[in-house]
Amino acid sequence: MIRYPIRRNVNLSTRILIVDDDTGIRSLVASFLEKHGFQVDAAGHPAEMRERLAQADYALIVLDVMMPGEDGLSALRELQRVGGPPVIMLSAVGTDIDRIVGLEIGAEDYLAKPCNPRELLARIRTVLRRTAHAPAAAGAVATPAPAATAGAGADAAVLYFAGWRIDLETRLLHDPQDQPVDLSDGEFRLLRALVQHPRRVLTRDQLVQYAMGAESDSYDRAIDVQVSRLRRKLASGEARADLIRTVRNEGYMFVPAVTRTRDA
Repeated sequence: MIRYPIRRNVNLSTRILIVDDDTGIRSLVASFLEKHGFQVDAAGHPAEMRERLAQADYALIVLDVMMPGEDGLSALRELQRVGGPPVIMLSAVGTDIDRIVGLEIGAEDYLAKPCNPRELLARIRTVLRRTAHAPAAAGAVATPAPAATAGAGADAAVLYFAGWRIDLETRLLHDPQDQPVDLSDGEFRLLRALVQHPRRVLTRDQLVQYAMGAESDSYDRAIDVQVSRLRRKLASGEARADLIRTVRNEGYMFVPAVTRTRDA
């Protein structure tokens, strides 16, 4: 599987790729973001996006949905498969269904076009704040699970539940067969919030705060979408039990007991 290169000499905190077939929109968005301190490159279609990604790293991609030929949702699926940067989707089709589809595939956020450039800037800054301190997981080596101690304290390095293992430092999740399971940034943050508060009912507002931060502008439905995605991934292999329980009119509860170790 081809993965995009990582070049540490690039300032990832400020480099963004705009992918849109509309030249005017690309120019407008790029100009506005550059005035606010970002380095911006542009691509007119997904094939050009892939060329750009092969040449440089980006902190974030702003990706249009409606493009001739290959559309943005198809491009987003590929980015999720190969481990691309976080994505904010833009679309002239701004219905709830389209928004949910984009989030289910793996977008960090979704804006309807035309959008206010200042709103896009705020969303970009929010996503970058969430991902700024995420350590790279590439090349990490799984270690055997040491004996775990009771309790799931927030400062634990490695957490265990129902045969699964999640390393909070390397952001790696392994299933009961010790196979790695890919998680988007949003999925990792949500799972981390759940395993650090097991067997407690957490409201959607609490999950937004624990997973995204107090300043996040994420909404309840985004949590529902990410819970749905997490459930599918946690049902892989031989583990078929639903580990995340929906509590009607309340929120969600992480069902299994969680144990911990400080030694990654």
